[in-house]
Amino acid sequence: MEEFEVSQAAKKTKTVYISTIFSIALVLLMLGMLGLILVHAKNLSNYVKENIVLNIIVDEGAKETEVLAFKKNLDNNIAVKQTQYVNKEVAQHNLTKDLGEDFVNFLGYNPLLSTIDVYLKADYANNQNIDALRKSIEKDPIVKEVVYQSSLIDMVNKNINTISLIVLGFAGILLVIAIALINNTIRLAIFSQRFLIKSMQLVGATKNFIRQPFILVAALHGIIASFIAIIILLGLLYYAQQELPEIIILRNFTEFGFVFISMIAIGIFITAISTWFAVSKYLRLKIYDLYR
Repeated sequence: MEEFEVSQAAKKTKTVYISTIFSIALVLLMLGMLGLILVHAKNLSNYVKENIVLNIIVDEGAKETEVLAFKKNLDNNIAVKQTQYVNKEVAQHNLTKDLGEDFVNFLGYNPLLSTIDVYLKADYANNQNIDALRKSIEKDPIVKEVVYQSSLIDMVNKNINTISLIVLGFAGILLVIAIALINNTIRLAIFSQRFLIKSMQLVGATKNFIRQPFILVAALHGIIASFIAIIILLGLLYYAQQELPEIIILRNFTEFGFVFISMIAIGIFITAISTWFAVSKYLRLKIYDLYR
């Protein structure tokens, strides 16, 4: 009879542990998905900014060597990500391809000028930095004109800032909810062990001695739950990339790794802290309060 009761208690404890792990895993999955959304939103923002082009129209009298030397100086500029030189012949070929006919045969000459397309780093893709760069570029005698869409840049930066604030606010709210859910899950799990906690205290075990195994088990549950959430998240990420191949350009394994490590750290930290408070609560209670 006694062995049967022990067996039933062990099964009950195992069930509680399994349900706790999967409950925590679901919450961590929710946090991980939010983390990946933030990472992709940031990378998308950078991608849009770094595809804003400054067109430098080169003076017709400039020599090829002068243009290439000027391009090399631009490449060394801290604000510039990359440059692309398009000479008259290439510009003619591109426009002919777009129009579907050779406009040079119609006009009798090539009216296009050579250009240098400048792509900026995301941190410098704002009107203030671009205007300063434009003034610096226009001082060079081989430059005829610098063309860019300032209104488009303003609109892009404004929309990105607005979206970022909304997403960060939502992330903050979701983090609070996640902490509350994990805390409640841990408290329910510890509630089922309240008599064991009090029994250990009655036979003379210190509070730290009683807390330690519960905290270690909780941390282990946090790690297991984190890995379950990460595996599911990797599956969802793979599926998303199969359905939307375009998002591969936003992929950054370093940032993904940071999100996964953060999930593990949050899983361990919240479960350990919640367990500490939950066990401490039952250590303070009197025996008759355990039945309430």
